[in-house]
Amino acid sequence: MSTVYPPEADSLMAVLRRLRAPDGCPWDREQTRQSLARHLDGECAELIYAIDREDVPNICEELGDVLMNLLFQVVIAEENGEFTLADVWRNIIYKMIRRHDHVFGNSRAENAAEVAALWQRIKAAEHADRPQQESLMDQVKLSLSVLDRAEKLQKKAAETGFDWNSAEAVIDKIAEETAEVREAMAQKDDEHIDEELGDLLFAVVNLIRFRNRSHASELLRKANLKFENRFRAMETKLAAEGKKLSDLLPDEMDSCWEAVKAESRKSTAK
Repeated sequence: MSTVYPPEADSLMAVLRRLRAPDGCPWDREQTRQSLARHLDGECAELIYAIDREDVPNICEELGDVLMNLLFQVVIAEENGEFTLADVWRNIIYKMIRRHDHVFGNSRAENAAEVAALWQRIKAAEHADRPQQESLMDQVKLSLSVLDRAEKLQKKAAETGFDWNSAEAVIDKIAEETAEVREAMAQKDDEHIDEELGDLLFAVVNLIRFRNRSHASELLRKANLKFENRFRAMETKLAAEGKKLSDLLPDEMDSCWEAVKAESRKSTAK
């Protein structure tokens, strides 16, 4: 008769420990921190994809997959005698209480900007006893995605006052970088073109960061999703006409794309 596990964190930990047991699952026993980290990247991407599409059933499922991966890391730490799930809960609970002193303590913060400033002060005090780093840039993790790291590097520099005065100034920089891309392409210098394209991307991220509304990765995910949906709509539209994209001439593709785009905007406006 199979064991019944109630739906709670401790039950998932019990399942994972059983899978890691000598008579458990050979695949699960072979997993390491590094292999789990590689899977985590994919699991998080699937969760974000479900969130972007507001696919609630899949959000629930993918949250479970991410949680499983995280707790699997805890099981491995337990086996190594390093820390337990209780240690993880304790650390994050204490951190959240400590960094929200305006809620649990005596500090005051009336808006999101004041909360962010308080968070940074408390975080700086926590790190005061750590070895001093030579550069502010050392505080930006290498493990971030390239988009997120570009944004973090810019934010870190901005803390010193090294920042733009206005969004318009950043737009001017984007125009300057675009002109330099054109110039490099006219010279047909591939290495120079690549360098200038990188500078252009960095400048666009800077504008997104300066506006302080959304993260670059978030906007790119939305752009990806919009492109994907419109491309799928093109395929569906053409299939209904007994055609495929590969059957069209470039001008016909452009017309089809514009038609789908117009329809998409019309449905969004409803």
